[in-house]
This record gives sequence, C-alpha cells and structure tokens, in this order.
Amino acid sequence: MKKRLFSGVQPSGRLHLGNYVGAVRQWIALQEEFEALFCVVDLHAITVSQNPEILREKTLEIAKTYLALGIDPERAHIFIQSQVSEHTELAWILNTLTRMSDLEKMTQFKDKAKSREESSVGLFDYPVLMAADILLYSTDTVPVGEDQTQHLELTRVLARRFNKKFGDTFFVPKTFVIEEGSRIMGLDDPTKKMSKSATSEYNYIALDDDVVMARKKIMRAVTDSDKGITYEDNRPGLKNLLILFTLLSGRTLEDVILEYKDKGCSEFKKDVADIVVDFLETFQEQYQSISDEDVLNILEEGRKYAKKIAKEKICEVKEKMGLYL
Repeated sequence: MKKRLFSGVQPSGRLHLGNYVGAVRQWIALQEEFEALFCVVDLHAITVSQNPEILREKTLEIAKTYLALGIDPERAHIFIQSQVSEHTELAWILNTLTRMSDLEKMTQFKDKAKSREESSVGLFDYPVLMAADILLYSTDTVPVGEDQTQHLELTRVLARRFNKKFGDTFFVPKTFVIEEGSRIMGLDDPTKKMSKSATSEYNYIALDDDVVMARKKIMRAVTDSDKGITYEDNRPGLKNLLILFTLLSGRTLEDVILEYKDKGCSEFKKDVADIVVDFLETFQEQYQSISDEDVLNILEEGRKYAKKIAKEKICEVKEKMGLYL
C-alpha cells in the first residue's frame, strides 16, 4: 500500500517558474511513488482580501495548471479545499489544542502581517488550518520549502498533543524538504525568492507570460560583469540562472559550466531565454488544450475521493473527543 502525500497551492497571484521548479516539478515525480492528493487551497487564500470573481477564476486556473504541468489524474487526486468541509471542522478542533504561544512563534505571520491591528485572525491561524489539511488524510509525507517547515513542525506537535490526550488518532507526518537547488530567486533581486506577489513583474516569469516578455525578463536579469560562467555564492544572479537552466534543460550543472566557462553572461542569458521560451510554449499549448469542463469533472472526482477519507477521520476525532456524530 502506497504512503500518502499532500500538498497545495493558493489561487492567488500568477504562478511562475519558481512555483513549478520548487514544487510542482517535484510533485510530478512523487505522484509515481505516493498516493498523492493535490489541493487548491482557496481557504488559505482568503486569509487576506480577495475579489470573489477573481478567486473563482484563479481556483480553476490553478487546477488546470496542475494538469498542464504534468499532474496525472490517473495517479493523483486534485480537489478544492473549500469543497471538503472537514478541513475547517478539524481546524476548529485543533484550535482548541493550539496555544497562543504556538502561533506567536510563527515567523511567516510576522512577515506577512502589515500590522496586528489590520491583520485577520485567519492569517494568524493559518498554520492550524494547514495542520488540519495534512492530518485529515493521515499524510505520511509533506513536500515543503524551507519557509513552511515551521508550520509543518506545528502540525507534528498538534498530532502528538491530540494523540496523547485522546489516544492514537493522527499519523505524525514526515517533512520532505524541497531540494535546495530547486529554489528559484527573483530575477531583479537574486537574494530574495521569486514571488508571485512581487511588486515588479521583472522579479518573476509567470507561466502565462508572453514569450517575448519572458525573453526580455531573462535578458534584464541581474547578474555581474565578471568573465566566465561559474556557480558561486558571491554571484547569486548567475547562480540563479544556472539553476533555472539546468532544471529546465535536464542537463547537469557540471556540463553546463564546462560549455560556458569562457563565455559571457549575455550569451548565456540568450540560451537560458531559449530554454525558458521552449518550456512556456509547451506549457501554454497544453494548458489551452484542457477544457473547463474536463477540469471540473476531475475536481469533482477528487472531491469525492478526498471527502470519503476526510469524513472517516473527522468521525473518529469527534467520537474520541465526546462529540456527537
């Protein structure tokens, strides 16, 4: 029996190459090994203000993007978080076991909150909903970036806390930290991660970018004036492009450095741009070939699959806590 894997993306902003390389690319490989559930986490998205029409549109876009990038509905299950009500039900139950001090330690809230007075309780409580997402499905493995490891550790703490008080109920998940080399940094500032919420469009390459614009962004990417192509921490812009080039081309870092060791950044950027454009054209063609009707059917099958597992778990939780079913 395969172990279970869970992960998801918020339907906000524009998905970019960093999202693909840092998450979805690895999901594609993991769906062969695990019983995989991939969620569009729209409840997480509404922890900050959203336009309802755009949220619905983006939710469908994310699901279609999963499919166009290579998530196979024959191997994995794709569903929308808000369509499985057990997520919020378990989040409330876990809230009763979560201490204020647990959440006050979360650095992401401090980073995202403009001020405590203006931020929603949902944004503060985000890690508990994330814990519910994971624990509902007896998830064995959760692929996360370094910025999410603190949230996953809280999930592990809450699972143990519940099990100690009410008996063995939740599987304590393992962390699968996404490869360090798969973290794509901003093109305009290679010291910070590529972000779909960046104020400058030259920070990222969106998956729906026009290829002319994508090429322009690569050519404008921050590098340096040193000669030769090398992979060094003191050349973060070039290091970032090397990672992107190798991951999209499938070539080894050693092979690429050997080929370009005597060439300049401008020539290297042109070849990086070619690889990026090829990837975007293939993705966009695949995306356009998927109908909304097909996506909705796949999401409905995913919802049924996830609902069955989630309902069984929430019934077990409520029974052990003395709540009526």
